[in-house]
Amino acid sequence: MRRIAILFLLLINLPIYGQNADKEKIEWLSFSEAIERNKKEPRKIIIDIYTSWCGWCKKMDATTFQNPAIVKYLNEKYYAVKLNAEQKDSVLINNHWFINQNPEARRNPHDLAISLTEGKLSYPSTVFMDENINMIHPPIAGFLDAKTIEPILYFFGDNIYNKENASWEEFKESFQGQADKF
Repeated sequence: MRRIAILFLLLINLPIYGQNADKEKIEWLSFSEAIERNKKEPRKIIIDIYTSWCGWCKKMDATTFQNPAIVKYLNEKYYAVKLNAEQKDSVLINNHWFINQNPEARRNPHDLAISLTEGKLSYPSTVFMDENINMIHPPIAGFLDAKTIEPILYFFGDNIYNKENASWEEFKESFQGQADKF
C-alpha cells in the first residue's frame, strides 16, 4: 500500500516538474555584468535589492519574478540585477570601489546598497536606472506584486517617463497589462 501511495504522488507531480523545466526565467546579472553588457547594447537596468533573511524578498522572487509577463518583458527590455544588500564582495563601478564596511558583522549593509537606496535601507527595494547608469526614479521600497510592477516596467522601459506631458497617473489608469492573466 505504501509503494502505491508513493508511486501515486510521483505520478501526480511529474507534470509539475516538466512545466517548471520549460518555464522561462529572468536572466539575473551582477551589477558589474549589467554595466559591461550595457556598454555593448544599452538597456535600462532594474536592480532587485534583497537580503537572504527577507521574507518579502523571497515572496517577490517566488511570485512577481516568476510571472511569465514580467519575465518576458524584463528579459527583452532590461538588464536585471540581483543585489544582496549584505554581500561581502567588493564592487568596482566607474573606478570607485563599493565595499561592505564590516563584512563580519551580522546584517551589515554593503555600500552599494546604501548608495542605491539613498541610505533608506528597506528590503526588498527596486531601483530603475537608464542606459547611462543614472537613477530614473527614487528607489521603490517594499514588495511589488506582478500587477503593481508591470506598469512601472513599461513606463520606464518604453521611455514613457521621458515624453513631454507624460503623466504617471494617466499612464497607470490606461495601462492594459498581461501579468494578471497568469
